Amino acid sequence: MGAQGAPFRPVLDPAVAQDFPLHLGGVWRAGASGARRTVLRPATGAAGWTVAEADAGDVDAACGAAAAAFPEWAGLDSDARGALLRALAGLIRARMGPLAELESAVTGRPIREMRAQMARIPEWLEYFAGIALGLEGGSNRVKGGFLTYTRYRPHGVCALLTPWNHPVLILVKKLSAALAAGNTVVVKPSELAPVTPLLLADWAVEAGLPPGVINVVSGGAEAGAALVAHPLVAHIDLTGGTETGRRVAAAAAGRLVPCTLELGGKTPVLVFDDARLDEAVAGGLFAAFVAAGQTCVSGSRFLVQRNVYDWFVARFAERAAALRLGDPADPETDVGPVISAAARARCMGHIARAEAGGAQLVAGGVLPDLPAHLAGGFYVPPTVFADVPPEAELYGAEIFGPVVSITPFDDEEEAVALANAGPYALGASVWTRDILRGHRVVERLRAGVVWINDHHKNDPRTIWGGSGESGYGHENGWDALRGYLIKGAVTVRTTEAFSDWFAGGNRYG
Repeated sequence: MGAQGAPFRPVLDPAVAQDFPLHLGGVWRAGASGARRTVLRPATGAAGWTVAEADAGDVDAACGAAAAAFPEWAGLDSDARGALLRALAGLIRARMGPLAELESAVTGRPIREMRAQMARIPEWLEYFAGIALGLEGGSNRVKGGFLTYTRYRPHGVCALLTPWNHPVLILVKKLSAALAAGNTVVVKPSELAPVTPLLLADWAVEAGLPPGVINVVSGGAEAGAALVAHPLVAHIDLTGGTETGRRVAAAAAGRLVPCTLELGGKTPVLVFDDARLDEAVAGGLFAAFVAAGQTCVSGSRFLVQRNVYDWFVARFAERAAALRLGDPADPETDVGPVISAAARARCMGHIARAEAGGAQLVAGGVLPDLPAHLAGGFYVPPTVFADVPPEAELYGAEIFGPVVSITPFDDEEEAVALANAGPYALGASVWTRDILRGHRVVERLRAGVVWINDHHKNDPRTIWGGSGESGYGHENGWDALRGYLIKGAVTVRTTEAFSDWFAGGNRYG
């Protein structure tokens, strides 16, 4: 039901300003308090949608719905769960075009980016539906005539806290593994981009998933805190900022609940003098400015070998200056707005402080003229600073926007030291045509996800996760599926004779 009690029928159209209820137990449901939150359009700064603001009571209802649905869902054979996940993948594939348009409008990411990303989304559901069938245990005959074997069981209700920069992609990455393993989920999407996760929960019911398997509570930090503290939640999976991760980890530790944390990053891009430099420039632009630099593995620190440094800086700056900043709905746009006015202010603050500190501005820094209808949007110019020393704020701070630094290095040893500086350890890329150097450097990098001669590429089979202030645990691949399962052992006596310990029996002597 909608906020006024009328049946709610979502429309997959970015031009329609809808008022979204919560999605609990397989139905649309008004929030208990009646409070609403406005979701802005980053391209214009105007109000776009409204969503229900969940309170602790709504979170309790969502967790209860997930717990009620768990026995049925966990009791299905893995092939039956897989068939339903594939059905959901089919619905997403059929609606991919308008879904990309809506996701672009909500996040501000250019439509060309969103179409490419949406095309990959069904793969996660189909992949985990498939590998769940191949989950195998082990068995051993051990001393004393006993047989032991392993078994897996799902955790139960899992809390998925998802970010605004990839609302559908990151949600699907998490819930594909969680649901394939037999868990049910309560999703708390970012308050800045909650619209498409709500739609996805509705589509899951349409695809045939039992009511309550996926529940979505929109809201702010209060709803998130209530969710991670809820006694029915048995596993937590967060993608978000490092400080949020600290709070979630502390709450999880207090209840001894396992969690996966994918947090901040300050990704180095190492360019050696034997790289194909035009490729390194093009790949570097993609690393730095796709999603307006708002990904946890955005290439934000460029480390370039000194004898090609001047050439690289000039060419990279030239191409960055030529990127088309504008309306994300326009297929010709290269870089859209950042997510919010606060994000814009943070990025522009970094630009101002870097200039004041003497960094060499070689591209951007000032907004170009934009059409009148975009005047209220949250735009930040693609900006490049050269000659940035390692002690500079710009070098070490996670900016999460289209602002990058370039720093020279002399040799491999210095490159690795510069790359490993700082508390984050999530992503990195290395550009070189020397295969020996490539593998040698990667082996020494403190990063969980590393590319050689590319950046940002992702796949359901490719492990994703970091360490340090970038979090812990993994998405994707077998590690993700097993992370949503509890592995146990069963020991079976196979001998007729029973050893009565207190009558003098000892089967281990």
